[in-house]
Amino acid sequence: MYGRSDEAWEQLTDAGLKFLVERAQLHKVTTYTEMNSVLARRTGLPGFDFEQADERAAMGYLLGLIVEQDYPKSGLMISALVHYLGANDAGPGFYTLAQRLDLLPKDSSATARLEFWIGQVNSLHQLHSAPGR
Repeated sequence: MYGRSDEAWEQLTDAGLKFLVERAQLHKVTTYTEMNSVLARRTGLPGFDFEQADERAAMGYLLGLIVEQDYPKSGLMISALVHYLGANDAGPGFYTLAQRLDLLPKDSSATARLEFWIGQVNSLHQLHSAPGR
């Protein structure tokens, strides 16, 4: 998928989830750019080239894999912690996945989407700062 092996996707998913949990523990969010750099450094795999549409889509695919791995345990979309550089909101893929998971109605207003995203971020911070985590 997207020119990467199953093994590479597994490495990226594991490293990405670990990084996002660390961000949640610090009560922080991250950007696609920062996550890309961290993944390349931690896995030794080539980073995503955001100049190319298929590489941007590949990062979205990765975030979906990370949510699929974590959601059954957390009940939250950990990809909420990733946003565009210079923006204060999740990307459109986040909302598409939320709708696919039946967490957000398809006809949600911009305000409802933003409130959903903020709720996910706050819940992730709370979950991962809880004692015993």
